[in-house]
Amino acid sequence: MNEPNNTASRPSDLKITDMRIVRLKGVPMRSCNLIRLDTNQGIYGLGEIRDGASVVYALQLKRKIIGENPCNVDKVFRLIKQFGGHARQGGGVCGVEMALMDLAGKAYGVPAYHLVGGKFRDKVRIYCDTDSTQDPDEMGDRLKKRMESGFTFLKMDIGIRLLKGVDGAVSAPAGMLETNDVMHPFTGIQITDKGCDWLVDYVETVRNKIGYEIPLASDHFGHIGIESCIRLGKKLDRFNLAWYEDMVPWQFTDQYVRLTNACDTPICTGEDIYLKEGFRDLVENRAVAVIHPDLATSGGITETKKIGDYAEEHGIAMALHMAATPVAQMASVHCAAATNNFVALECHAVDYPEWNNVVTGLPNPIIQNGYIDVPEAPGLGIDLNEEVVRAHIDPDYPGYFEPTPEWDGEHVNDRLWS
Repeated sequence: MNEPNNTASRPSDLKITDMRIVRLKGVPMRSCNLIRLDTNQGIYGLGEIRDGASVVYALQLKRKIIGENPCNVDKVFRLIKQFGGHARQGGGVCGVEMALMDLAGKAYGVPAYHLVGGKFRDKVRIYCDTDSTQDPDEMGDRLKKRMESGFTFLKMDIGIRLLKGVDGAVSAPAGMLETNDVMHPFTGIQITDKGCDWLVDYVETVRNKIGYEIPLASDHFGHIGIESCIRLGKKLDRFNLAWYEDMVPWQFTDQYVRLTNACDTPICTGEDIYLKEGFRDLVENRAVAVIHPDLATSGGITETKKIGDYAEEHGIAMALHMAATPVAQMASVHCAAATNNFVALECHAVDYPEWNNVVTGLPNPIIQNGYIDVPEAPGLGIDLNEEVVRAHIDPDYPGYFEPTPEWDGEHVNDRLWS
């Protein structure tokens, strides 16, 4: 049994005894892995590896954390953070950090947000991405329904995928529109004036449907070069969008500076960046107005709180990217509650009622009138609904948190200094 606050032994005597994994597949969770850290006191902590990341990213960390006290979150994180990386490579470290925070909160009987300084808000604003359609009237109707259900922040995709079948809208070398493996500056894909004007008309129709009172962010422009981004961005500026997201790869700080200087709309990126150091160039060069870390990539709750505080010192806001089960979603809620310059947190599962049933301990639906209440129960404030989780186990990886003894004896010389 997972007791919220086991007083049979002091938190200082708590030890991690095992790491176990369950892999889930399909809506409403996409493909992802949940982590469970077991302890010598019968309490456990839950974390999540973001979609698309391998369980190996987490299991390779087991040898570093077994026997450690999970309440020493910073110490344990420093033991494992070198084994993470940008994008999906950070999934294991981040999932373990979530589980550490869940465990530490349960051990001390406090919500996870208390472990990073307390909260600035009782409710966390949610924005929901909304499936695209090439019909702008239908897109406006979809967003209008979001508003009617209580959402006060919206997002939609604007980009070359909408231009499929529009003659003369895009210019591209053969094969480049069909691949996702070439970075934006090297594809040679350009939006023509006709393509820009088509997208301007599209956004104008949507704005006429939903008005201007509600923030509307934009994403998924396609693998286009910086010049096309600037051309399109200037034309869309008049629609007062909340931000342009991930127009170019995050690594190209100088291109983000060009984009920021050329456009009047806030520029946003960050979902693939690992650790505070990864954000340094963008923040120090004021290359963006909004950072957008994904807690399941950026380093977990504590590191993402540090990233937000760092951005705040430079006058930059923080939104949170998130496409996951309620485990990582609630870890993000605790981080958002504890970060002063937070704007809004993403959720990709609004249209899938079953998503709400993955965990217990929360209202159902979890999102109420466009917000998630910050839990006051210890740790992340949730437990798993075992029946629902078992129903979504990936059939290629059967088993519900089976032991992983094959990872106990993996030892290598991985010290970074001599």
